[in-house]
Amino acid sequence: MKEIKQIIHAFDVARSKGQKTALVTVVHVEGSSYRGPGARMLITDEGMLTGAISGGCLEGDALRKALMVMMEGKPLLTIYDTSDEEDAVIGVGLGCNGIIKVLIEPIVEDDENNPIALLKATIENREPSVLVTFFNLETKRSQQQGTRLLVKKNFTLATERLPLPMARIEQDVEIAFNQQTSAFVRYDHKTSVKSITAFIEYMAPAISLVVAGAGNDVLPLVQMAEVLGWDVTLIDGRPRYANEQRFPNCQLIVSEPEKALKQISIDGKTAFVLMTHNYNYDKSILRVLFKLPVNYIGILGPKKKLKRMLDELTVDGFELTDRGLSNIHSPVGLNIGAETSEEIALSILAEIKAVFHKKNGEHLRDAKGNIHERSTAIMVTSI
Repeated sequence: MKEIKQIIHAFDVARSKGQKTALVTVVHVEGSSYRGPGARMLITDEGMLTGAISGGCLEGDALRKALMVMMEGKPLLTIYDTSDEEDAVIGVGLGCNGIIKVLIEPIVEDDENNPIALLKATIENREPSVLVTFFNLETKRSQQQGTRLLVKKNFTLATERLPLPMARIEQDVEIAFNQQTSAFVRYDHKTSVKSITAFIEYMAPAISLVVAGAGNDVLPLVQMAEVLGWDVTLIDGRPRYANEQRFPNCQLIVSEPEKALKQISIDGKTAFVLMTHNYNYDKSILRVLFKLPVNYIGILGPKKKLKRMLDELTVDGFELTDRGLSNIHSPVGLNIGAETSEEIALSILAEIKAVFHKKNGEHLRDAKGNIHERSTAIMVTSI
């Protein structure tokens, strides 16, 4: 989501200067690639690039083609074959072995549901979205191509020119929502040789990190989370520490534990880290969190601290569920030999990322199979 936010900001700046723009999107990959489907980049007519579609090898050619797209006002599908070992720039130079399909589309500001407008809607209200981008493998300059449809729980945004009936897309969009995964579907016309392929992209909200504590050791944790593009909320009972001067870019809640937690919206991508260095404050938060659908609770400190908390909660008659206990990570973080507050912050963020993506935090060299588990098979259906 961070890249999307950066693209939206860059577009707003370019528009204020009267510049033309084009959106570049990786819509499909065969084999391996540095970036997968959904990687995006905004290009202005002055050559400013925001975002990335590769490790740097494709951007130059994409820039040249994007300038042409802006001039012509028509979308273009371009295909890069990084498996070509004879091509020292795109083949061996990229270090990948795949075929990357990239859609370049001009942004027409008069279209209220242009691709940037649809991207803006994806980041609103921390709700999952499905974004549908069509591309044509047969006619690379087809006007049917483009980012044309956004579906959220309670509303739908679509351009005026959908390449096929909305009723036909709805079923595949629903599958993407239910399975929380992206898909590629080629729609073949029964009475025509023409077809259109849809990149049906499931887009989950960014991780929401809630940190209890406002000490100096929290500063690098918050700063690193912001670099990752996570939504950060900080709660603490001390206004001297929890203030905008120390934490300018996150939501601040200065309150007692129970009142603070009532002000926080919790979803499946919310992680809590307790590091107030105040035993009673942390325990009060833990007591409330046990009753909430929280998938990650990290607690700074030794194992004996957690054991004491749990023992005291049990004595108080509090029911400790297996689900709640399984979501507690204490001591918090991955074992990377962290000593400083910056290193500890790194280990905590890495563990949260691993938990939400169901990974073990192992060495990539020991992993079997591809680094990125991408399902890019194109399903075929008739309309």
